[in-house]
Amino acid sequence: MTDSDVRPSPEQPAADPPPPMPGNMTAVTLAAFVVTAVFVISNSPTPLYVYWQQRIGFGSGTLTIIFAAYILGLLLTLLIAGQLSDHFGRRHVLLPGLVSALAASALFLMADDVAVLIVARLLTGISVGVIVSAGMASVVDAGGDTHRAIAARLASVAMVLGAGLGPLFAGFLAQYLDDPVSWVFGIESALIVLAAAVVYFRTQSHVHEGVERSPFQLRLPNVPHELRRYVLFGIAVFGPGITATSFVLSLGPSLLARQLGVTSPLVAGGTACAMFLVATGVQFAVARVAVRTIFIGGAASTALSMVALFGAVQLDTAALLIVSALLAGAGQGLGQLGGLTLIGIHVPSTSRAQGNALMNIGGYVPAGLLPLVAGYLIDATSIPTAVTIFSVILFAAAAAGGVAVAKTIGTNEVRQ
Repeated sequence: MTDSDVRPSPEQPAADPPPPMPGNMTAVTLAAFVVTAVFVISNSPTPLYVYWQQRIGFGSGTLTIIFAAYILGLLLTLLIAGQLSDHFGRRHVLLPGLVSALAASALFLMADDVAVLIVARLLTGISVGVIVSAGMASVVDAGGDTHRAIAARLASVAMVLGAGLGPLFAGFLAQYLDDPVSWVFGIESALIVLAAAVVYFRTQSHVHEGVERSPFQLRLPNVPHELRRYVLFGIAVFGPGITATSFVLSLGPSLLARQLGVTSPLVAGGTACAMFLVATGVQFAVARVAVRTIFIGGAASTALSMVALFGAVQLDTAALLIVSALLAGAGQGLGQLGGLTLIGIHVPSTSRAQGNALMNIGGYVPAGLLPLVAGYLIDATSIPTAVTIFSVILFAAAAAGGVAVAKTIGTNEVRQ
């Protein structure tokens, strides 16, 4: 290479490209903690829904509206959080997201009607939307060029670990305390404050300090056209997987209590926790597996989850519902890992948070709509009828996504 190969032309001065970013595993771990802390609050209400239903009084349809408020807040945030983060820096977006999580905890503490629960879940969705775009991108950023693949895996694991610990923690306290809400959200408020301190003192302001950027213009999240297929691969498998886990989180406790006669909040919370622990474990189990194989495994797990869900309500067997939840966790975990890995490796840091946002938008839209429809079908018809319709639709979606990915993605395009 000669000097002329790298010298800017006189007509068009060019800024030097950003230097390669070295990895820092301590920074990766701290950034992953922030993701986990916020995701703890995302699913903590799951074992408490029955508690609130008895205390306030509302049906399955209203319950899914409360859950859908979370999805709405998340989706609206994903539309802007990724591009704000990529342009202004992770810290400037993460801190307001953590303030939203803290406000949600305060509302849960004082919730005495459905409207307060809806606003609390909306704010929770906003905070999670910030985390799945800016927060998870910050984990990958901290890994630099040397640890990018493992940082992408830890970002995904941090998400599902927090999502699983939240309902287990809340279910345990609800099982043994008369007023579990105060303890659950008081402790979670402390976690969020600690996460805010980590972001303030340890998260960089910009992805690349000193790089000249064009004026900010708000638009829909976007990645370069030639890289969009990596986002679509993730949506095809992650979407059905997270829709299956959303059903367990929103309607699982009610299904256990009303259809299967299991009223223990610890069982409901433990089932949700086990679901996300499986989602975490499978990501470590496939550490050296090609992404194409990961995607196929994720689609198959979600499809089998729907078979088990159908069997659970037809046979009135709680064990099959638990099996369905575990398979749903595997489906979400594998789809999420495959998508985040492709985005983390192929999408540049200046668009990575937007790539994460697009994948999550594509996944959370059906995750909000299908359980909502199922909840109203339960009120209008019966649990077996509603669950049968839901399971058939999601089985078809998972199978179609798996087939599409298997036919399109290269056999060895990316290995972990």
